[in-house]
Amino acid sequence: QVQLVESGGGLVQPGASLRLSCAASGRLFSLYVMSWYRQAPGKQRELVAYITSGGNTNYADSVKGRFTISRDDAKNTVYLEMNSLKPEDTAVYYCNQDLRHWGQGTQVTVSS
Repeated sequence: QVQLVESGGGLVQPGASLRLSCAASGRLFSLYVMSWYRQAPGKQRELVAYITSGGNTNYADSVKGRFTISRDDAKNTVYLEMNSLKPEDTAVYYCNQDLRHWGQGTQVTVSS
């Protein structure tokens, strides 16, 4: 059974940065597409970014140029570097593996 554990969320001011991490259990991590989603109160969960096994990345238009997804296959970990955070980035951020497995989420709150 795959387990995904997110960390790194918190309360920050607008313009600040955060780095989220997602550590995965299980084998063959390097073969899977890893994604970050987020869900704000009262809104549907949305895709933020994903990274393929080959390292190709894709981002939601709302975060392009501000967020960077990366992976360290030796550590079974995927990261989301978030810069120039805005209040509208406030949400619970979820890690996903291969569109099948979800983490428990980590809260990111951007507020002055």
